[in-house]
Formats: sequence, C-alpha cells, structure tokens
Amino acid sequence: MASLSGFYFVPLLLLLMLLLASPPSTAALASSKPVSGDAGNSTASATRLRPGKELLKYKRIRALLKKLNKPALKTIKSPDGDIIDCIPSHLQPAFDHPKLKGQKILDPPERPKNYNFTIVGSGSGKVGEVVVQAWHATGEACPEGTVPIRRTTEKDLLRASSLRRHARKPVHRGVRRDSTSNGHEHAVGYVNSEQYYGAKASVNVWSPRIGDPSEFSLSQIWVISGSFGNDLNTIEAGWQVSPELYGDSNPRFFTYWTTDAYQETGCYNHNCRGFVQTTNKIAIGAAITPESVYNGRQFDITLMLWKDPKHGHWWLELGSGLVVGYWPSYLFTHLARHANMVQFGGEVVNNQPSGSHTATQMGSGHFPSEGFDRAAYFRNLQVVDWDNNLIPAASLKLLADHPGCYDIQGGSNSYWGSYFYYGGPGRNVKCP
Repeated sequence: MASLSGFYFVPLLLLLMLLLASPPSTAALASSKPVSGDAGNSTASATRLRPGKELLKYKRIRALLKKLNKPALKTIKSPDGDIIDCIPSHLQPAFDHPKLKGQKILDPPERPKNYNFTIVGSGSGKVGEVVVQAWHATGEACPEGTVPIRRTTEKDLLRASSLRRHARKPVHRGVRRDSTSNGHEHAVGYVNSEQYYGAKASVNVWSPRIGDPSEFSLSQIWVISGSFGNDLNTIEAGWQVSPELYGDSNPRFFTYWTTDAYQETGCYNHNCRGFVQTTNKIAIGAAITPESVYNGRQFDITLMLWKDPKHGHWWLELGSGLVVGYWPSYLFTHLARHANMVQFGGEVVNNQPSGSHTATQMGSGHFPSEGFDRAAYFRNLQVVDWDNNLIPAASLKLLADHPGCYDIQGGSNSYWGSYFYYGGPGRNVKCP
C-alpha cells in the first residue's frame, strides 16, 4: 500500500514546477502575435509594440489604414505587387464627405463640343495610346457597381515624411511661375489670358530615373484658379514616378487637388475625401504599362478635364472615352466658377542630395532638342472655352525655370496641332 507521504509528493512537485516557470511577459505576448501589414492584407508581419511614441504612431497608422482601406467585395493581386480592392462605389473615400452622404454617383455629362475631332500623330505607326495598367495582366476585373482602388499599406505610410502629410505635396510648394527656390522645378507650356473650363492633351509615358527616394518626377495637366498665395485652387492629372508614395519606380496614373495651395486640403488619388470615381476599369495610383522606348515605339495617354456646364463638377477622362470620375464643385472656391490658367508639362522635386543638383530625370531624361522617339512630348494641346467648346490652346507660353537641367521646345503643325518636347537629365555639366 502506498504511503500517504508519497500520495502528496507528486502534486506538490508539479505545483513547485509551475511556480518556478516564468510566465510570458506582456511584450512577449504582443510580439508573438502576427499583425497584418495592412487592412485585410494576407501578408502578416510581427510588430513589436513599444511604449511611448512608437506605440502612438502604430495606433495612428492602424487608424489611418482603416479609414483609407474600405471593405472590398473582391481583391486582385497585381503582378507588380499592388493590391487592388474592388470597393462598392458608395463606400469609396469620397463618400466620407458630409455633402456626399446618401448621394448617388452622377452619370457623365455631355462632352465638350468638337470632342470627336482628333489629329493623327506624326509617325503614327510608332505611337500607341495606352490605357492599360499592370493589374489588368491578371485578366480579372472589378464587378459593376464597384471601383478599383489601390490598397494603402503600412509600408506606404512608414515611407511618408509624416502621417499628416501622407499623399500630399509639400506646403507652399505649388506650381509657381515666379519662383525657382522652392525645390520644385518645371518645364511647362501654359495659357492664362482667358477663362478656362477644361483642357485636353496627349502625353507619352516614360520611367524617369529618380535620384533620391524622397523626390518625384511627373508629367501632368494643371487646371488652376486663384492667386499663387494661400487661396490657390488646382486640379491635376497625369503620370508620375514617386518611390516615396508608391514604393517603386513605375510610372503611375495619378490625380491631385487642393484649394489652399497644398496646405490642409486635397491629396493624391483616393487618399482623402475628394475625387469621386465612376469607372470600374481604372485604378488611380496603379502602374501604367507599357512605357515609351528610347529610339523605339512611343506610348502615350490622352487626358481631358472639363467642367460640367449644368452642375459645375470637374470631370476626368482617360484615353478614348473612358470617364474616370469627377471632383465635386463644392470642394473648391475659385474653381467652383472657372480656371484662369491651364498648364501642361513636367515637374520634379530637387532636394539637392549631397549638396548638388539632383540627378532625377524629367520626361525621358533627354533634352527636347533630341525630338521624337527620344524626348518626352505633349501634343494636341486644347482648352475648353466658356461655351463648352474644345479649341486649340492659343497663345501658349513656354517656360523652363532651370533650362540647363530641364528644357522645353514647342511648335505647331497639321499632325500634332500645338505641341512641345520637354525634359532633361537633371544634374549634368550645365546643371551642377
């Protein structure tokens, strides 16, 4: 018969072992739990929570991701690494705005008169219009009633200079024609002698080299109203390469808007409650493919911005008849009426890495003197007048604020209408 002391010995020994075992700390428990890299992202990353500023930043990141990434009906993984979410149209970020609550998406308005008038490009056999994006290669599409939106990830937010300024241009660094010291450099054609209600042009797509990850290079149309002070209103659309915003060097279709000179209002793409997307075929912020080839085939996109004469909203069209969406008129002050300037061209950020001018390229990275097949171009420059007529951009002025770095040369012919070549390599012997 077993002794009574032996009966008690085993449970006492087990109890002693449990007491001596070290319980996992709160930090260890937190670090062992996988944390999603972004809202709904299948790739989880372990995030160690730390007290103080890091924990506060982490909470802000999670809150912003939840705000930006709406519930998707379908998700598409693009070959370039992007995640495209098919969001119900009425749940897209623009509908967070109080004035859109309960509203329906509008149907596209009447196009400007002369809309179907086109000019065949010079060397048309070597020019193709592209409205294809990298995610289209999957063969998948977003269902009707949804809009494709590029998912914002935790990595996207961590690359930003600050969470508050994520997907916004720097304050007071707008499109100025009287300043060359604010870090932004331009080669543009512009008109500013009339009241404007839209603009249209074709621009070829390149992948310019970016000298520093905090810089960007873009080619776009600006529709502008107000002064170049704090009341500046702009609507912008085109292509850009921005490693900080997107995490790579692919050219991407983008939009932008502001009503206070880039201070507190507006943003890129869908990163705030502004632009209302209507198409399920294009993702703003997604990569454009293919690109133009130096001394080879050229690919361009056609962009049109115009103001609906009936409701006053500003609409965007990409390519031949593909309406992307609109900016509601209530977003703006001066642009609620009309624009007083239209610009076409390129812009780069020069942060002067290593104390010298940046090597970030504009356009193809080659000067306009090299011409077709080699330099970047804008062709068929047109504006919309007060009577909703699409007309040639008359009295076009050309400006390169750093011609040794990025230059511009224009002309007009029966093939391309009003046009110009623009761009350059950045740092070189004429641009130290």
